[in-house]
Amino acid sequence: MIEIAEMLGPQPTSLWKLVQQAGVNHAVGSLPFREVGAGEQPWEVGPLARMKARFDAAGVVLSVIESSPPMQKIRLGLPGRDEEIAHFHTLLRSMGTLGIPVLCYNFMAVFGWLRTATDLIGRGGALVTGYDHAALRDAPLTEAGAVSEERLWENLGYFLERVLPVAEEAGVRLALHPDDPPLSPIRGVGRILRSVDAFQRVLDRFPSPSNGLTLCQGNFTLMTDDLPGVIRHFGRQNKIFFVHFRDVRGTPERFVETFHEEGQTDMLACLRAYRDIGFEGVLRPDHVPTFEGDCNDEPCYSSIGRLFAIGYIKGLREAVYGRELVS
Repeated sequence: MIEIAEMLGPQPTSLWKLVQQAGVNHAVGSLPFREVGAGEQPWEVGPLARMKARFDAAGVVLSVIESSPPMQKIRLGLPGRDEEIAHFHTLLRSMGTLGIPVLCYNFMAVFGWLRTATDLIGRGGALVTGYDHAALRDAPLTEAGAVSEERLWENLGYFLERVLPVAEEAGVRLALHPDDPPLSPIRGVGRILRSVDAFQRVLDRFPSPSNGLTLCQGNFTLMTDDLPGVIRHFGRQNKIFFVHFRDVRGTPERFVETFHEEGQTDMLACLRAYRDIGFEGVLRPDHVPTFEGDCNDEPCYSSIGRLFAIGYIKGLREAVYGRELVS
């Protein structure tokens, strides 16, 4: 059965307690960059073991790491990328030693997920994020200059050829996240992981049991008119390793993020698809609106919004799986 997780920081906070009170006992963690000792790196087994021990003590299962060592030289094919790949190897071996099964990573060069607004007015005055490609039409190139899609495909292949054998040996599954927004180019930087066919290309070229994807619904629903069908397509191949359960309204060129129940996706049909493919991993609610009284310093990560999303998803899950399975 699909499990609900939340993105939690390396140190216990009130949010740890709040999500447990909401019935969530799985965590998606990041690397503890600010909590390493002298001579340590956050992807080494020592810092990760200390973080995992805190989750264990709190009764929370650390199911996914959604973070990585620096990867910009890898993505751009620059000198020094082999050293970055070596750090990635260390992370995979550390995760394998500690029994953390899934690593969520992305191949977005120069900048990651991108929005042109983070304080749009949503339902009831809640703040939501949005993207409008027209706002960047005349934006200058980044410091990387023009980065072609062909170059990115070559660099992704170079990376996967070298990390997948280590991932297999460590027993860790690599869950590749789509480009956000799924649009190319942006400020001269190509984006290659922006279609169902692109992900199938990656899976076909590297048929490893450790090679799979993060089914980020907010991105994939902008790529298809049949998101439940896409879930079944990749699910039949056992290639969905992790789920970002969120929604949007619009097109890749112009969209807003929404409350989970007011976007363009049939969320109930999606959960039924995960049930039908026998998905046994975790989802996290991912991006949420900022509620009244909460801080918008971290857009998409309002604590109140997360609790609201958890409640909604728990209701959907009970409708799909039955109360006797989820209680």
